[in-house]
Amino acid sequence: MIDQLLRFKPILKQKIWGGEKLKTVLNKITEEDSVGESWEISDVRGDESVVSNGEFIGKTLKELLKNYKSSLVGESVYKDFKDDFPLLIKYIDAKEVLSVQLHPNDNMAKQRHDSFGKTEMWYVMQADEKSNIIVGFQKDSNEEEYLHHLKNKSLLEILNIDEVSKGDVYFIPPGRVHAIGGGVLIAEIQQTSDITYRIFDWDRKDKDGSYRELHTDKALEVINYKSQVSYKTDYVKKQNETTKVVSCVYFTTNVLPVKGKLSINHYEKDSFVIYMCVAGNVTFTYKNQIEKLTMGQTIMIPACLKDFVISSPEESELLEVFMPKH
Repeated sequence: MIDQLLRFKPILKQKIWGGEKLKTVLNKITEEDSVGESWEISDVRGDESVVSNGEFIGKTLKELLKNYKSSLVGESVYKDFKDDFPLLIKYIDAKEVLSVQLHPNDNMAKQRHDSFGKTEMWYVMQADEKSNIIVGFQKDSNEEEYLHHLKNKSLLEILNIDEVSKGDVYFIPPGRVHAIGGGVLIAEIQQTSDITYRIFDWDRKDKDGSYRELHTDKALEVINYKSQVSYKTDYVKKQNETTKVVSCVYFTTNVLPVKGKLSINHYEKDSFVIYMCVAGNVTFTYKNQIEKLTMGQTIMIPACLKDFVISSPEESELLEVFMPKH
């Protein structure tokens, strides 16, 4: 049994579109510039998270999985995923707009990349004035129209652009065209996958003066041309209560505004639970263990731990992430 709350050392990623907010707003420690992503909990090959607290300090997430199995992740999760952790948890700072991109589903990713597909969601933590995201099409499109605009570098004429603000949530299934705009800081929950099909990159060059690879042909096989009236997820928050914001076969995400002291139990869940602090600061107490989270920090509750206390002296906010029962 794993008898402690788990924290992991962030894995920071430099990106040509990255900025300074992971350092200045979320207090990530790095000497590097243009840091675009902080991988908080990862089992991606070559980027496995390492425990930063308690008895298991220095152990990788993969090592914990192999040693503790369902005690860590839950019986149903271990049955489905064995020694592979199913989720990748990130904070993302886009100083400049990301490439316009999309992701493959499980079948395509398995065939082509021996990987999970990539279903993801975004929670906007902070957004500069008039910053936006690209998500989906304005109206139903088709391959012919899409390729015409791609060739003429006029994709924005047919794509949907939303101005965003703090608290906005977007669900991004495989095949949906999307891009985070400049000035947006988000929390991202996704399947464990690093497969991205880049379709347009604003004709910019990387630090070596080269254009980044585009994946036009691969994207054509998975792109979804159907439009929606709205791509934003609506929800209503209640202080000291969890509200479901995204529920899919790959993960469930609740929002939990916290002020004061809350006793939490997860007896009905057969899953690990991850908390991302997206505003304020929160203290987790389990037995004699006390873990303080500030905005931009993350903690994992092993599946075998069912009771703990959350407290905050101010109005704070958590995302609560776990695997649904199948």
